[in-house]
Amino acid sequence: MSKKVLIIEDNDDIRENVIEILELAGYTVTSANNGKTGVELAFQDVPDIILCDIMMPEMDGYGVLYLLSKRPETIAVPFIFLTAKAEHFDRRKGMEMGADDYLTKPFDDMELLSAIESRLKKRRASKPITVNR
Repeated sequence: MSKKVLIIEDNDDIRENVIEILELAGYTVTSANNGKTGVELAFQDVPDIILCDIMMPEMDGYGVLYLLSKRPETIAVPFIFLTAKAEHFDRRKGMEMGADDYLTKPFDDMELLSAIESRLKKRRASKPITVNR
């Protein structure tokens, strides 16, 4: 079964490019062009991983991460910021809020896919194993 990725990005070109890369790699992709819509989509159909820009209209990426961290169904979903903000302060703030990774634009296809795969592997490794008796 293919993994579900939610991309929240207000730049149409970047969003479409990331969607194309992910679909070619076999992921099922849902997208939103602002934070508010992204949060609604995440609550409706919880994705396996979320890629989110920081600077967006309606709600920025920090607001998205904050709201997702308040719901039990989305708190454990791996979250990667995609951003042009490369300052140490911005990166630190995102990580302190619970982001799992931080990709600085522009990034290449392999960097994106590698970040997603490593976060999904880490999540699989941390899930408790249930044994039926």
